[in-house]
Amino acid sequence: MGIIFAILAGLLMSIQGVYNTRLMESSSMWITNVWVHFSALLVCLIMWFFMGHKNLLTVFNVDNKLYLVGGILGAFITFTVIKGIDKLGPAHATMLILLAQLIIAYLIEVIGLFGTEKIAFQWPKLIGVILMLTGIFVFKK
Repeated sequence: MGIIFAILAGLLMSIQGVYNTRLMESSSMWITNVWVHFSALLVCLIMWFFMGHKNLLTVFNVDNKLYLVGGILGAFITFTVIKGIDKLGPAHATMLILLAQLIIAYLIEVIGLFGTEKIAFQWPKLIGVILMLTGIFVFKK
């Protein structure tokens, strides 16, 4: 199921990035960002209502309050995805986004940040990142 969800996430993120970029063309960056997150809030509230009514305030029970800034990061993620797609096009921007995600996610695991299980650094994974970077250059030509 993890593989299916990861593939769906990539599919949805690619489509959403293009949708948001097109939406910005008829409005503005921050109005688009407001709409994206407002409509997401509505969907989340509807899902919360139908999937069970756990107290909304339990989110504040998290041990590390830093994790509460995820929504703020989401606003800047939307901003940077829209700007990246606007300037580079969907394919090139998505490749760079994925490369950055992979590098940072791997560093998070190697260092053991944010409560993740620490893993050992492996040279083959670095070679994989270099191959991805090479692929981006080949794809862009």
